[in-house]
Amino acid sequence: MKHQKNFKRLNMAGPHRMAVLRNQVISLIMNGSLTTTKSRAKEARRFAERLVTIARGGNEMVLRRRAKSLLPYKEEALVKLFKEIAPRYTERPGGYTRVHLLGRRMSDTAEMARVEWV
Repeated sequence: MKHQKNFKRLNMAGPHRMAVLRNQVISLIMNGSLTTTKSRAKEARRFAERLVTIARGGNEMVLRRRAKSLLPYKEEALVKLFKEIAPRYTERPGGYTRVHLLGRRMSDTAEMARVEWV
């Protein structure tokens, strides 16, 4: 049963999963879109929306520290998040990203998806 399970494990250990999601969100912030498998895209979307919700509060030190704790190893991504991305969504209550399904990958038939900002 999947009662009270709030995230997908992605067949990885916890620290590895967190590192993969952090790197994917950094790529999303820096490039504007991200192409990955469907399940990873959904988890990266959750993580990115959490970061944007934190960054929407303004450029306060407490909020920057919270975002830095979630995304610790790319300062340029945090700067872009706080200065360019979060101000676009100050009036929006949620749903900052969208996931487009791209079909199946030829090699292993994994479902592919693209995550992009709305």
